[in-house]
Amino acid sequence: MNSGKIMFRNTSVKIALGAIAVIAILGLLRFKPWQRSASQPSGGDAALARAELNVGFLPVTCHLTCPVTDFATRTSASTRFESQRFTDFPTMVESMKSGRLEATFMIAPLAMKLREQGVPVKILYLGHRDGSTVMVQKDSPAKSLRDLRGKTFAIPSKYSNQNLVIHKLMEDQGVKPDEIRFVEMPPPDMPGALAAKAIDAYFVGEPHAARAELDGTGRVLYHAKDIWPQFISCVLVATEKLIREQPAVVKDLVRGIAESGEWAETHRLEAAKVAAPYFRQDEKVVRYVLTQPPDRVSYRMLTPTDEEMNKIHEMGLKAGILEKRIEMKDLIDRAFIPADIKPANIEIK
Repeated sequence: MNSGKIMFRNTSVKIALGAIAVIAILGLLRFKPWQRSASQPSGGDAALARAELNVGFLPVTCHLTCPVTDFATRTSASTRFESQRFTDFPTMVESMKSGRLEATFMIAPLAMKLREQGVPVKILYLGHRDGSTVMVQKDSPAKSLRDLRGKTFAIPSKYSNQNLVIHKLMEDQGVKPDEIRFVEMPPPDMPGALAAKAIDAYFVGEPHAARAELDGTGRVLYHAKDIWPQFISCVLVATEKLIREQPAVVKDLVRGIAESGEWAETHRLEAAKVAAPYFRQDEKVVRYVLTQPPDRVSYRMLTPTDEEMNKIHEMGLKAGILEKRIEMKDLIDRAFIPADIKPANIEIK
């Protein structure tokens, strides 16, 4: 009897210990204490506590402040902004709609179209001023848009300001809408298409105009600044969800973009060095854009005004790419723009 009781007691102990072990293992699997948490850094490492956000951009100098901000925040103890490169706007838009991307640079009329379609995005800041160029083939006799009647003209998107502005210029010069054939093309493909004579002209953000200029396959017909002084192509947008849930990150992003722009204005050669790898472009091409002439593109005065955005919106309605009127208060959020913009603290080795 005693022997049986002892065996029963030992078995019960073993079962109890086994149950405790199973519970402990399940707890470990659930809470994973071996993984470091971004909100609870191990060993007091402040760098692990920083927030991270992907920001979309195209390899154009209209978006240059995005990779510069990426570079500037690599060692940041607060927020790390990692630039996500796209080659076309449709893919970028799908990423926004699916929720995979919450902040990005994009052409202003496209941001308006998304808002019109019910996609909850807000314009926070401008990407640049000027910085786009109309290119024609090197041996083209064209001196104006009138000379491009019957020709094929590439634009980044029908929702681009390049499209709106070129149609306004056609109207001013008496060129009918159907007298030039427009095609949409990813900006990186345009110089090659011009060199192959698949297109006769294009209007795009730099450095994809300078590429053709330096290669000797194209020449400048118009700089954007000559058609529309302080031309706006791209804006920084963010989802309302990001703005609502992470306002501190959004504030840090806009400040970073603003300070990167101010730094680029006074460090153009260094800015070319930083941006070239992100653009996957020869540094001399980006340097050429930022210096020849120096006002080819600007990164100052980037607060969007109602007047400017209304002008673009009206042009979009007239062109038929926009269908509904949008209140600027629903489209623009200027609450995160810093009052005092200082150059970013960036050191280039």
